[in-house]
Amino acid sequence: MKDNKHIIYLAEASLIMVTLFSNGAKAQQPRSLPDKVHHAEPLYNDLVRDLGARKGEKEFNVGADIKKMGKADKYGYLAEYEFAPIDRLGLEVETDFVYSKSKIADVSSGNELERLRLSSQYSFYVSKKQATTLAVGYTQIFNFVDGGTAFNPFFVAAKSWHTNWHTLIYTGPEIAYRYNSGKTEMNWQINTSFHYTLPQTDHFIGLEVNQEVASGSLETTLRPQMKLGLNDKLAIGMAVGFPIGGKENAISSFFRLIYQL
Repeated sequence: MKDNKHIIYLAEASLIMVTLFSNGAKAQQPRSLPDKVHHAEPLYNDLVRDLGARKGEKEFNVGADIKKMGKADKYGYLAEYEFAPIDRLGLEVETDFVYSKSKIADVSSGNELERLRLSSQYSFYVSKKQATTLAVGYTQIFNFVDGGTAFNPFFVAAKSWHTNWHTLIYTGPEIAYRYNSGKTEMNWQINTSFHYTLPQTDHFIGLEVNQEVASGSLETTLRPQMKLGLNDKLAIGMAVGFPIGGKENAISSFFRLIYQL
């Protein structure tokens, strides 16, 4: 009889240990990842975070914009940190600096913090079957040079075609408010991009079309570009800007270094 009790106790203890081990194994299993479609991201007007961002993703960018003009050469520098605190939500902090090298004898050169950008972006529709992602976002811009702020809600739609071809549109108004004058101005941004990614790589070539509608006029800049994925974490990109119409007539160059944390 005592032997039977010992056997029962041993069986119960074994059952408890199996249950605990099973629960622990389940807890250690990786969480199921939400759907995500790969889209080529434009280099100049890049996104807050990858469309369909997954929790924990992080990225650090630095960039340089070089523009040769008649009265001064302008060198813009940016630093970005973007991350996804939850699935499908991306947040970003960006600082923009500008160095103006004067070509006029009595005008001095200058180096200053131009803007601070705080952005968010949420992918509300992700379809692997349709290879399509839709997102909405918002950017708050603090302009330290002109003394003002700007409000920029935006919409993003992207689609991948036959795996290697990608199209994307980023559009929305930018409402700028000047502290000194108290005036409000609004322009509309329409940025479209077309890219081809090389199979089995992170390299791409493509064209980004940046357009701005302001005061009844349309300004367009074409930016052919390419990106090279050096490894799983590091990539570099370059774009050349060709303005079409409008007041801008200077060709520019843009470089970006991308590091996945």
